Amino acid sequence: MNQPSQHELPSYLNPNELGPWGIYLEQVERVTPYLGKLGKWVETLKRPKRILTVDVPVELDNGTIAHFEGYRVQHNLSRGPGKGGVRYHQDVTLSEVMALSAWMSVKCAAVNVPFGGAKGGIRIDPRQYSERELERVTRRYITEIGMIIGPDKDIPAPDVNTNAQTMAWMVDTYSMNTGQLSTGVVTGKPLSLGGSLGRVEATGRGVFTVGVEAAKDAGLDLQGARVIVQGCGNVGGIAAKLFHEAGAKVIALQDHTATLYQDQGLDIPTILSQYHPKDGLAAHTQAGECLQADEFWALDCDILIPAALENQITAANADKIRAKIVIEGANGPTTPEADDILTQNGITVVPDVIANAGGVTVSYFEWAQNFSSYFWEEALINERLGRMMRDAYHATAAVAKTHNVTLRTAAFISACTRILEARDLRGLYP
Repeated sequence: MNQPSQHELPSYLNPNELGPWGIYLEQVERVTPYLGKLGKWVETLKRPKRILTVDVPVELDNGTIAHFEGYRVQHNLSRGPGKGGVRYHQDVTLSEVMALSAWMSVKCAAVNVPFGGAKGGIRIDPRQYSERELERVTRRYITEIGMIIGPDKDIPAPDVNTNAQTMAWMVDTYSMNTGQLSTGVVTGKPLSLGGSLGRVEATGRGVFTVGVEAAKDAGLDLQGARVIVQGCGNVGGIAAKLFHEAGAKVIALQDHTATLYQDQGLDIPTILSQYHPKDGLAAHTQAGECLQADEFWALDCDILIPAALENQITAANADKIRAKIVIEGANGPTTPEADDILTQNGITVVPDVIANAGGVTVSYFEWAQNFSSYFWEEALINERLGRMMRDAYHATAAVAKTHNVTLRTAAFISACTRILEARDLRGLYP
């Protein structure tokens, strides 16, 4: 009997323009030789379990009807309900959301929280719409994807251009549609709706926590260490603040509006206290010297933290980087080609699936608190977050040493093994 052929790509993808999904597939290819007998399940990782594309029609303030394209992708649910943010951005694509959902699968497994990977997005430039219009977009989107989300199915969260208010609208919409209050349907909520203390700072705090451990392994003293950060939001901004408080000098900050540089270290507390995303760092040019955007990557530093969007470190700029350690605060900021260049240049990369997992870890805490209706003190949350992040980093570093591979490949070895073990134990139904 002929064996069924293995098709590497689903028919809905263009093999000539894979986008971020292509990066993820290459990462899976690199880890496949280390999966042993679980390798027979590896194709599971290359196909999202469920992809939902929805039309999001809303009436704008001027009375016209606008239509937006929305996505919710559930990559893998073998280890638990889906978990992943929803981003509002004009350049959102299916390939991007697929990749982000897959990285969430890996991330959750790498830090061993009981979730699978999911992600959502709407192709919209939120800067062009009023708050009331964005509320309508949010409510319609949740109504359209409501059949596949839920506290025990798939739990959205904030991502690029979404926040606690967005999550509040999602909770209300889902609850009105189901007829009962369901605070556990999303995480990243306001505290008054069942949100968790420590959630806003969680991702940036996780970046800092694993950064401390990576610095120890590299023999780098954080006192006086030179740090540069791309991104000034809840990830980059919080990481910059914590490194500054630890005695490091944050010599450069970059966002979509400006790149600020100060050799003796920027006044991070002052900048962050006055920072507004709409105005960006362009409103703080008095804080330091303004550089061209591409000059950021060539700065002499000890630690580089890309905490903005994907595909920031590429083959075009990787050779310019002079850092000892790169800590990925963003999802997918480094292409595989750039990864190889950094490794060849002796630069340690702490991968996104470990480095920025603080957010999903505290989201897990929030979800657990919602089920029990018992809420924890912030000190306890931060202590538990720190322990889980350190454990995940050291476990990954041990795998990297055992197999003589990068931290990224090591994280994928651990995570994919956990995912595929669950798949193997559950078997196929029917």
